[in-house]
Amino acid sequence: MTDVSTEPRPQAGAEPGSGSRFRHIPALAYDYDRFSRLTGPITEPPPDGTPYRVRYRKLLGKETRRLRVVLLMVLAPLVEAALLGWLLMPEHWSQRPFEPREWLLRLDKVVLGTIIVIEFFRLLQIVSNAHGTLFARDPIPVRAESGTRVAFITTCVPGKEPLDMVRRTLTAATRIRHRGTVHVWLLDEGDDPEMRALCAELGVHHFSRKGVGKYNMRKGPYRARTKHGNYNGWLDAHGDGYDFLACVDTDHVPHANFLERMLGYFRDPDVAFVVGPQVYGNYDSLVTKAAESQQFLFHAVVQRAGNRYGSPMFVGTNNAVRISALKQIGGLYDSITEDMATGLEFHCRRNPVTRRKWRSVYTPDVLAVGEGPSSWTDFFGQQLRWSRGTYETLFKHFWRVGWRLSPGRLFNYLLMVAFYPMSGISCILGGLSSVLYLVFGASGVSVSTASWMMLYCDAALLQIGLYSVNRRHNVSPHEPEGSTGVGGMAMGAMATPIYATSLVAAFLRLPATFKVTPKGDSSSPDRILTFRMHLLWAVVFGGAFVASFWTGYTYLAMRIWAVLALVFSLMPLIIWRVQVSRSRRKRRAAAREAAREAIA
Repeated sequence: MTDVSTEPRPQAGAEPGSGSRFRHIPALAYDYDRFSRLTGPITEPPPDGTPYRVRYRKLLGKETRRLRVVLLMVLAPLVEAALLGWLLMPEHWSQRPFEPREWLLRLDKVVLGTIIVIEFFRLLQIVSNAHGTLFARDPIPVRAESGTRVAFITTCVPGKEPLDMVRRTLTAATRIRHRGTVHVWLLDEGDDPEMRALCAELGVHHFSRKGVGKYNMRKGPYRARTKHGNYNGWLDAHGDGYDFLACVDTDHVPHANFLERMLGYFRDPDVAFVVGPQVYGNYDSLVTKAAESQQFLFHAVVQRAGNRYGSPMFVGTNNAVRISALKQIGGLYDSITEDMATGLEFHCRRNPVTRRKWRSVYTPDVLAVGEGPSSWTDFFGQQLRWSRGTYETLFKHFWRVGWRLSPGRLFNYLLMVAFYPMSGISCILGGLSSVLYLVFGASGVSVSTASWMMLYCDAALLQIGLYSVNRRHNVSPHEPEGSTGVGGMAMGAMATPIYATSLVAAFLRLPATFKVTPKGDSSSPDRILTFRMHLLWAVVFGGAFVASFWTGYTYLAMRIWAVLALVFSLMPLIIWRVQVSRSRRKRRAAAREAAREAIA
């Protein structure tokens, strides 16, 4: 067995194109060992015959300045609610007693409605953060039961996962420790001869559904060319031989203690699955760093709060699943984001043995290190897939099964799935209100800019304060301690045009075609067309701002909103162009240096 403190870490001196999974990262640069044990030491199970239930520790209990945190949790939503209530006061609505144009009066009401919706969504986001801060908790790890049979699985899509990446993941998987049977499986969509040879070399089991008609259907659990169809084919063919299924995406290298830290929670008979956080080991580009930081709230706060209700979201990047529970719900669900939809199915069903609802556990222990998007093209593609999958789940699935959730679980799920819709709708309504006021003069409210900005800034500062307090619970081993997470917040703002465009496409039921995010050296290059959605929204906000100089509608708060939205729409393109220019200068300098050395 290989110790987790050394094996999963990046190789020293890896150069671009060398085939290393994590480029540019020196060995032992990050304390993966400590972050794989964030929940503390493994405890012993209760004596034989004593019922076991997962136990938790509240994160709020660890706070040394608890009063400050409580004040932020209370004041942040209260101040935002005060701002919303202030805007709703009838005396602040726009009045046009002598306005003969009926259409303008109607546009006033539209603008008022957009302002109310945007501020209401901001209030919900603050409530979500406060809720997570209050209820976040970590599970207390317990020693896994010995003698269980585990299938450790990863998948492979031809042309998307390089051979060396698959080798590294499978090699690490063969070193996972467990006091029982562990079989490592590769689910190969293409039945590739190289992958077969690799599996034979490493002693890994190989499965492919290629050419098997019943496992390649147009839709349903065995839908062709989908991750869930690949897993469900294996589940039908081999699932009965195992007690648990442990999974990682192909780009995720598991630690040797993966099963030791996950399987113990299954001593609780009602636990259907256990999930861990997602971190990016290719921590060498601005996009990758900001993309990981953007996920901070979800993995450090929101998922931990899900432990309060026994319903953290199912995340497909690294997890462990009770096979009997998975077969009970018919396998992974047919969806763009099959993990979210599958988790929802679990939480709506009951354990047929205990008659209690199935539960899930989120552990912040970093037990696998993956690879994130390294280009804007891949990042936008990832965000488009995640947001569109959430919209599809809401439109087609959630409304049919949500009523079967308990009130607490329903509230928790609504807070989780509301992020993309709120961001997308806010972007759309922000563009609409900017055009309606700066171009046509429609005004929903009539208040002083100073008063509005004072309340708005107070609410924003309190929200940032609450965000900063939660940063100490960050689960990323890559971000320095005490980092502000500004890059992640900016990345979230820069992704809102993606969420808005995705929402429109989902509402219009436009076909969604998605590719597996390219990994390693096959990452997609950036081009001007990469930023087409951002340029579209830049035209909307920038056009409205420029038009205000011609129309004379110069309300400062609305102009500030339009300028900020314009800046965040153009920022990815600007950053890309700056990076391209720097790369060209470096190449030219390297070429000149090489020429001088050749002459010498």
